[in-house]
Amino acid sequence: MEELHKPVLLSEVLEVLQPRSGESYMDFTAGYAGHASEILAVTRNYKDAVLVDRDENAIRELEQKFKSQPVRIVHADFYSAVLQQIECGNAFDMILLDFGVSSPQLDRSDRGFSFAKEGPLDMRMDRRQDLTADRIVNKWSERDLTEILEKYAEEKLGTARMIARTIVHGRPWHSTVELAEALRKFGKHGKVHPATRVFQGIRIAVNDELGEIERTLPLLTQVLKPGGRVALITFHSLEDRLVKDWMKKLSSFGEESKIEILTRKPIVAESEELFINPRARSAKLRAARKK
Repeated sequence: MEELHKPVLLSEVLEVLQPRSGESYMDFTAGYAGHASEILAVTRNYKDAVLVDRDENAIRELEQKFKSQPVRIVHADFYSAVLQQIECGNAFDMILLDFGVSSPQLDRSDRGFSFAKEGPLDMRMDRRQDLTADRIVNKWSERDLTEILEKYAEEKLGTARMIARTIVHGRPWHSTVELAEALRKFGKHGKVHPATRVFQGIRIAVNDELGEIERTLPLLTQVLKPGGRVALITFHSLEDRLVKDWMKKLSSFGEESKIEILTRKPIVAESEELFINPRARSAKLRAARKK
């Protein structure tokens, strides 16, 4: 059976987390268990493992994969999940957060994450929520669109305004390909499609991705045991900056620091992995240990 999703930086995650037999593990973005399966194969501690995802397809796969094991599987965003674990008084030896969009989300046209195939303007990681990409591109004001394109797509203000104006004046939009084709005029000659950053910005807004990270990071030490390790994988500069700043803040108080940084520089994929899994090219891994 073909693997649904190739976990990025798998060997590097195992190296920084250093799983040991009997240790507890929480995966806040478990996806299709690419990382979790390898870690739990070492710990063999299924009863103290919690796997979280907000995508119902991933949850079904996780339930099927671990149906014979006492793993706790939670259908929630990672901020809700961390609050739940704090309320229950749980703490773990290892925590992983992989902020990337999964391959099945990108590959399934009906999810609307990619403009490579015709699909609806959806982009919801959790399809229980109301906000969709359709609502953003067809209902939000030109000012709001400009703001998310500047902030989340990292477009220059002038370009963000022109793109927002094009979106507003071209309404209604019905599909990913239709919108992407309209954005082609903003591109320069090169490998990156001009819609790439725009789709990133809209996706981040739909799923409140940066807000989730900002709310969750300050709580992670509460669900880590002393000596516990946390690994975080980011896929663009906005995410990486939040993780980097959080680590710097918590590790800058000398003996009073809450964490010790394990990765002085972010770890990136080797050429061998990039050949097999090109989607790993933007992945950066940072890790820390709770004191």
